Amino acid sequence: GGPGCSSLTGLFFELGPASIDKNLKVVNNPYSWNSNASVIFLDQPVNVGYSYSGDSVSTTVAASKDIYALLTLFFVQFPQYATQDFHIAGESYAGHYIPVFASEILSHKDRNINLKSVLIGNGLTDALTQYEYYRPMACGQGGLPSALSHSECQAMDDALPRCQRLIQTCYDYESAWACVPASIYCNNVMMGPFQKTGLNVYDMRIPCDDEENLCYTGLSWVSQFLNQEHVMRELGVEVSSFESCNLDINRNFLFHGDWMRPFHLKVPDILKEIPVLIYAGDADFICNWLGNQAWTEALEWPGQAEFQKAQREYIKLPDGSNYGKIKSSGNFTFLRVYGAGHMVPYNQPVASLDFVNRWISGEWFEQA
Repeated sequence: GGPGCSSLTGLFFELGPASIDKNLKVVNNPYSWNSNASVIFLDQPVNVGYSYSGDSVSTTVAASKDIYALLTLFFVQFPQYATQDFHIAGESYAGHYIPVFASEILSHKDRNINLKSVLIGNGLTDALTQYEYYRPMACGQGGLPSALSHSECQAMDDALPRCQRLIQTCYDYESAWACVPASIYCNNVMMGPFQKTGLNVYDMRIPCDDEENLCYTGLSWVSQFLNQEHVMRELGVEVSSFESCNLDINRNFLFHGDWMRPFHLKVPDILKEIPVLIYAGDADFICNWLGNQAWTEALEWPGQAEFQKAQREYIKLPDGSNYGKIKSSGNFTFLRVYGAGHMVPYNQPVASLDFVNRWISGEWFEQA
């Protein structure tokens, strides 16, 4: 995610085989996603986390070329994995990355990457639709109490039409001059009011405890662990320090107009070939479930009418407890996860392992 944030956050804070405690000790995670799969945690684009390059990348499309090259080389080097089912998962800005990365992979008919599906968690994919739902989410219409006053909610309503016009201009022209103003204005007026409350933009139920570490003190433990000399030496790291998020990359993507581009338009062609899962924890503000649900409904593709008509059903653990609602038709699936913030596996580890294992086993895939 980010753009510019390390996937090692996902490894040690969400879904990897281990987490890091306050004493910087490695602790086993019994709900790791690698319980039923081999997982690659990839720091990208270049110069994120432990990755490095003499060049820099400032757009999702440019990043996709590197991803395709890397995966191709990986499966050449490790051919024993090349025939196995390969799934791409990510969260947040991966709502941009994954549609473009999957499109790049699928465009190569001679590929050695056996791409079977993609999963996007609390992503930013269709900004024009997503930004419409910041006000409802902040003002009590997403299942949580309103975090803002009536006048603050009204101000967001008043600002929305201009925001949407700017995003539409970005969609129409897809240039930096068209897209950067949309990012700056909309982020200020649609995210700003909630950010000023002191609540956590990634989990509206709790305060932002640590602004320097994305509101989570535990993320500072991960960074401290990964910056230890003996850890870097054991891992063969070739950079001098680890940053969980590279703000230079974040700014470069913003000022190249990448933030608001209409990458959701890649999804219909992906759906022709492989299944797509959009899941969202319902306590997140920044990429909230209301907006993610709305764009999946609004997406124009041959299966749209059937998807819109499909029933939402409870999704349950083996013990019968509900942890969300799921809707699936054709190759498209949307899942709302109850009681989870932006980082679903962090808040709901049992539920997230359940749905990811069921997903990769093909439970909701369209039967060919």
